[in-house]
Amino acid sequence: MPFGGATASFLAAFDLNRMRYFFFKRVFDLLFSAVVIVGVLSWVLPLLAVLIRLDTPGSVFFLQKRVGKGGRLFTCIKMRSMIINPQADELPASWDDKRITRVGRWLRRTHLDELPQFVNVFLGSMSLVGPRPYMLADSQVFSRMAPDYVVRYHVKPGITGMAQVKGLHGPLIDRSIINSRLHWDIFYIRHVCFLLDIRIIRQSILQLFTQQRPV
Repeated sequence: MPFGGATASFLAAFDLNRMRYFFFKRVFDLLFSAVVIVGVLSWVLPLLAVLIRLDTPGSVFFLQKRVGKGGRLFTCIKMRSMIINPQADELPASWDDKRITRVGRWLRRTHLDELPQFVNVFLGSMSLVGPRPYMLADSQVFSRMAPDYVVRYHVKPGITGMAQVKGLHGPLIDRSIINSRLHWDIFYIRHVCFLLDIRIIRQSILQLFTQQRPV
């Protein structure tokens, strides 16, 4: 049954608003990530690279295939926080994981291991805000556990997201945490707007420097 005139007009305006939102979101992602890459990564990454190499042998960066928008795989860039091991793409890290190096534990606690993902944002495989991307093995397990999991693929994955500012970060230790993260990811996708993105970015920055509880 065709939509009435008023409904059709509303849907057209809704789609247009979302198109505008994603256009300006991409512009903001480009500008913000460019500033971070030039102003921060250009001198911070070399320092972190030295610390990583002095701590353990191996590559400075950790490259891992993760699931992005539309279910497409992309290469996520992180600073290496573990010893080189064959289980890196299959076994998620736990809080007391013996594979995590001394420097790696500090990198994870301060989230500095995530800094190279601003390159992913600049290249377009990620956004500043969106559902956090999981490695392929985890995504396959979670999609079987939760039928709505594929909704996450409607938008680009983000460096930070709604679930993270709600305090849901770290190892996925049980099903309730997985479902809680999915709940907030879907909430974000249903309510995407530029103001919400700014609030999430602001809260993420506050959480880095304070012990404020998420709101």
